[in-house]
Amino acid sequence: MSAPTSPRPPAATPASASRSADAVVVATGSGPVRGERRADDSIRFLGVPYARPPVGDLRFAAPVPPEPWTEPFDATAYGPTAQRRPFADVTTIPEPSVPGAGVLNLNVFTPSTEPATPLPVLVWIHGGGYVAGSAASPWYDGAAFNRDGVVLVSVGYRLGIEGFLHLDGAPDNRGVRDWIAALEWVRDNIARFGGDPSQVTIAGQSAGGGAVQTLLAVPAARTLFRAAISVSGAVMRPDGPEVARAVSRLFTSRTGVPATAAALRDLSDDELLDLQGRLGESGPDRAGLPPLLSLAPFADGELIPAPVLGALTSGGAGTDVPLMLGFTAHEFNAFPAPGPEGPPVPVMLGALGLDAAGVERFVAAYADGAGDEGQDRLFGQALTDTTFRAPSLAVADARAERERPTWLYEFRWASPVNGMAFHCLDLPFAFDLLDAEGVTAAAGEAPPRALADAMHRAWVAFVRDRDPGEQWPRYAVPDRATMVWDAEARVESDPLRQVREIWQR
Repeated sequence: MSAPTSPRPPAATPASASRSADAVVVATGSGPVRGERRADDSIRFLGVPYARPPVGDLRFAAPVPPEPWTEPFDATAYGPTAQRRPFADVTTIPEPSVPGAGVLNLNVFTPSTEPATPLPVLVWIHGGGYVAGSAASPWYDGAAFNRDGVVLVSVGYRLGIEGFLHLDGAPDNRGVRDWIAALEWVRDNIARFGGDPSQVTIAGQSAGGGAVQTLLAVPAARTLFRAAISVSGAVMRPDGPEVARAVSRLFTSRTGVPATAAALRDLSDDELLDLQGRLGESGPDRAGLPPLLSLAPFADGELIPAPVLGALTSGGAGTDVPLMLGFTAHEFNAFPAPGPEGPPVPVMLGALGLDAAGVERFVAAYADGAGDEGQDRLFGQALTDTTFRAPSLAVADARAERERPTWLYEFRWASPVNGMAFHCLDLPFAFDLLDAEGVTAAAGEAPPRALADAMHRAWVAFVRDRDPGEQWPRYAVPDRATMVWDAEARVESDPLRQVREIWQR
């Protein structure tokens, strides 16, 4: 993926963009890139390197700026993805796997490289549990944001072992360092694509939402964005350095391979993924480790000074950054409970942190809606609450108590496909891409256009103004006004009270 080496060209301005037929060339700090003008007159630049390919000695290193080039870099097709195996059978979102070494690339979708006024920028970080996902997904196309005057940048980053396993001989949180490097690229180059580097909003879903929360807790990232959107954000818990070291020890005990950069550097992608699969298997030797997301950002004491959720709820991180956050009503409700020989619901709930009184409250709150699925529905609801809803509520409440600008939502529109508002269902509405590949399979033949219009409008307003609009008031105690995204969007007062009462003690 690296381009020919030559001296770095002089810095460019937006006016340095040139056009030939449908091709548009912009001079970045590393060299010119050639994108393409689309039928709607917007322009996209795909697979633009923001760091050198992480191979050889760079495989487990901090990201390094690209080697400069002189000839236009062809940015008309998506670049390589860190996701090396397709997950089409297990994911709602289409997530292509693109081969190649240069996975540290990004995509820029812009209305114009020469707007009359520099445009606000939305930087999107994809989800996938920190082990999968793809910035090349058609669900992350920037067309609707471009239509409404926003530049969208979607970012690829290292996943799994390469991005997040604690290794001797390598810096921790390499995936987080990739996000920061991408944001630095945006700061230094986005004006050449029509964007305003002083008006950057970061956003992401699931692991990407966890990335947003993590970046709020990273001092080195603080000057790189001015607002944040965390969609179904998920972070490792617990996430201190001792947990990361325990995961590394488990990796070595299960695979026989030392958790060192030297031992892993020259393994093939398939070999590394096979080792990663063994690390992810269940077993009694995982006792004390996070039940989910054991390869994820963690508090290393340096780049990430303290556990993310604690930093966000104690008032010590990201307090001055306007934050929109929320979740779907039934994120993981379709997850099956352990088999018939698995533990009963009260035991599972206890393992998730509820005492006897909490178990009683949880069962009383949800048992009537569990239907014939019974234990499966209760288990899935518990995963939804502990992974997404309760942590986000804790962050929102902590910020509200300090009068920090916060907006909370719950996406409640239930897909006719399975009767639930499940994980990822909200994205084509927020991106206003109801016609994108895979949306019908997730949302049915006629998803409500009015909902997409309302959600997308709120996102655009937030990216532009750091406020989603007067129809959506700030989250504040004691009213706790919450936007409910349903067939008819509405604001409700403290609609998630029982979640807070069950899980926040």
